[in-house]
Amino acid sequence: MAISAIAAVDSVADELVARIRERVERLRVGPGDDDRSEMGPLVTREHRDKVASYLDSGVEQGASLAIDGRVHPVLGGQTEGFWLGPSLLDHVTPEMDCYRDEIFGPVLSVVRVRDYDEAVTLINGNRYGNGTAIFTNDGGAARRFQNEIQVGMVGINVPIPVPMAYYSFGGWKQSLFGDSHAHGTEGVHFYTRTKAVTARWTDPGARPEGGVDLGFPTNG
Repeated sequence: MAISAIAAVDSVADELVARIRERVERLRVGPGDDDRSEMGPLVTREHRDKVASYLDSGVEQGASLAIDGRVHPVLGGQTEGFWLGPSLLDHVTPEMDCYRDEIFGPVLSVVRVRDYDEAVTLINGNRYGNGTAIFTNDGGAARRFQNEIQVGMVGINVPIPVPMAYYSFGGWKQSLFGDSHAHGTEGVHFYTRTKAVTARWTDPGARPEGGVDLGFPTNG
C-alpha cells in the first residue's frame, strides 16, 4: 500500500526531492534477519529486473533518475538476493510507463504540478483509485481534497492511508474487482443473509367497533 507517485507542487518540488534524497541515503537495505535492515530484497530475480527496467524506460521517456537504487549499498556487503534500493524518478509525466503502470517495487515517481487544482485533476484522471494522501497545514485544502478526490482510501498527513480492519479496504475504478470491498462492513454484508420483518401491534380496545385494523400502515 505504498504510495507510488507524488504530485509535487512546483513551489516546493525541488526542496521535496532534496529531502527525499537525504532520507533515502540513510535507509539501510539488507536481509530480513538483520535487525538493522529497513528494507529487504525483492521476491524473485525476474521481478527485480522488471522493477529496475522502469528506471531505464523512465529516463528514455524523459524523466530524470534522481536516485538510482541499483547502486544502493546492502548491509554487510550482501551479494546473494534480488536487491534494489529505493529509487526516485523526477519530472515524470502521466504518459510515461513508470506512472501508468503499478510497479510494485521501491520506485517513487515525482510528477510536478502547478497548483492544488492540477494535482486533483491528475489524480482523478488516473485509471486506478486505491489510495492517496495529501500533506498540508491548510485545513481548508484538506477538506476540499477529501471531498473532491475520486479515490477509495484517503490520508491527510498520513503516508499510508490503510484504515483499521473495521473499515472497508480497497479502492475505486480499476483498483476494485467485483461489486464490493472484501473487508469492513461490506465484507460482513457479503457473508450475511438479511431478513426484513414488518410488524405492528395494536390494542383492540382502541377501536370502538372492536376488532383489529389490518390495513397497511401509512405515514398519513
